Amino acid sequence: MATKPKAPTSGGEGASTGNSGTSGSSGTTGSGSKAGSSTSDTKSHSGSGSGSGSSSTSKEPHKPIFGANLDPAEFPMAMSPNDAGWNDLSGIKDGPRVNATFVTLARNSDVWEIAKSIRQVEDRFNRRYNYDWVFLNDKPFDSTFKKVTSSLVSGKTHYGEIPKEHWSFPPHIDQDKAKKVREDMAQRKIIYGDSVSYRHMCRFESGFFFRQPLMMNYEYYWRVEPSVELFCDVHYDPFRYMKENNKKYSFVLSLYEYVETIPTLWDSVKKFIKNHPEHIVEGNSMGFLSDDGGDTYNHCHFVSSLCPLQILHG
Repeated sequence: MATKPKAPTSGGEGASTGNSGTSGSSGTTGSGSKAGSSTSDTKSHSGSGSGSGSSSTSKEPHKPIFGANLDPAEFPMAMSPNDAGWNDLSGIKDGPRVNATFVTLARNSDVWEIAKSIRQVEDRFNRRYNYDWVFLNDKPFDSTFKKVTSSLVSGKTHYGEIPKEHWSFPPHIDQDKAKKVREDMAQRKIIYGDSVSYRHMCRFESGFFFRQPLMMNYEYYWRVEPSVELFCDVHYDPFRYMKENNKKYSFVLSLYEYVETIPTLWDSVKKFIKNHPEHIVEGNSMGFLSDDGGDTYNHCHFVSSLCPLQILHG
């Protein structure tokens, strides 16, 4: 059973008002607290909006108005270049905030690649919204990783360790057979064919990630991988758009799948559909995935390494 989501706050403790995606010293607090089978550490930013003792008579700067309980109608989003405020890309954005976070699966050795991704996301979007960022690893994060990432993120950062049972082979897997399959795929030069860690990652991303205690605090997440890039500014809040328009899933592009990596996937999908028709919703995306009503798979797959989705806690 999931815990009740924690709503973001505006101002006060835990709010960010001054570190808009810039690198520098912000400090981290390693609480080392345990929740369930995962450990986590948390960092928060705080800032002051004015200098005391100043003799300046200039106009007071605008104090951002944001939080979880604001009326969306009072803060319309600019969704196209023709809408007022489309090019208003400076400062912290007024308006509602969604209970959402960025999430990254990374190793300590990925620190400089994820630093690039964070700068991209912060500069193009999050410096105006200050959403949190969750980092997950099957090993404890080291101090360098925490220091670098926390100095770049404008919201709070959280660090969790993935339990072994979520990052390993399940007990029913025949290890000898699995090894032979990996060796065969490597000989045929199939991408990721002999990678054990890639298989663990795919299994984790297929469901275990949203069971992490840290993720239980949020309703929406935006997955970001090391080395991704944003080539333009994000002019509106995708989290808010999804919540207000009842969207569950988004993706950045669709490519043809590496067929050799999924020889039994569609057979398993059809078996699940047959055994569980209660889960097949009306108006689904079968027409996107199959050109013959589901008999065969057209090899089209969604790429979601840089896009927001809703977390459906069970």
